[in-house]
Amino acid sequence: MSEPTAPRLQVVLPNESPDTPPEALVDLGVRAEDLGVHTVWLPDHLLPPSPYGSVFGGVYEPLVTLAYLAARTERIRLGTSVLVLPMRDPFVLAKQVATLDRVSGGRFTLGVGVGWSREEFASVGADFSARGARADDALALLRHLFEGEGPFHGRFHSFEHGVFEPRPRQRVRVMVGGGSEPALRRAARWADEWQGVDPDPRVFAAARDRLRDLTRRPVDTGARIAWTGGEEGFAHAVARFRGLAEAGADAVAVWFGEAEGFEARMVRFVAALR
Repeated sequence: MSEPTAPRLQVVLPNESPDTPPEALVDLGVRAEDLGVHTVWLPDHLLPPSPYGSVFGGVYEPLVTLAYLAARTERIRLGTSVLVLPMRDPFVLAKQVATLDRVSGGRFTLGVGVGWSREEFASVGADFSARGARADDALALLRHLFEGEGPFHGRFHSFEHGVFEPRPRQRVRVMVGGGSEPALRRAARWADEWQGVDPDPRVFAAARDRLRDLTRRPVDTGARIAWTGGEEGFAHAVARFRGLAEAGADAVAVWFGEAEGFEARMVRFVAALR
């Protein structure tokens, strides 16, 4: 039996504290590129009900920050893990994504989710109960603006006339995050990548198999894990990465905790995988 192919290493940048200078995030992204990391992700929140911290990450707006990072890097992919799609105006988002795709040279992946904080949705006037349906409608609109022609008539968003530019020069990759049945169905319909939220290899494998039942399209599969320090935690994270490799993950995204010490933990983890 052949050895499993090592998953692509991805990194979730530390965007949980307003005390972290944006330059620090960008410097970490540049360092990740130097280390051969495949993708860096940024989380997203608009108006959380509690301090950001590890629960509500996403202090700096991810698309703006990734545009800054795009100017400092050349090869590494840039993405959101995940942008809370139903809280966004999809027309504005389409323009932002197409622009970021162009300025990054086609390196952007739009990672989306439906969100989970009812309080945050209420604070920004978004519809929590219909967030799944709104996300699907927004994804349909985005694909139409990027690749289609003529008017669009969706459940929540429609237009008759208008010119959308810049059109992406190639397909914008979409990643859908989440392990629920609706998330897997959304990934089966719209995604180029899927990112699970439970790092247990058996849970991952079951969700991956379900996704394959739902679509014959090739959809890359991955998961998120974390190592925030400590020898026991380090050994566990490396073992979990390898377990996900054995389960067939195409990619594993790792969050290395708060900004202080993030680079050292990232460097050590990369070295352990070689």
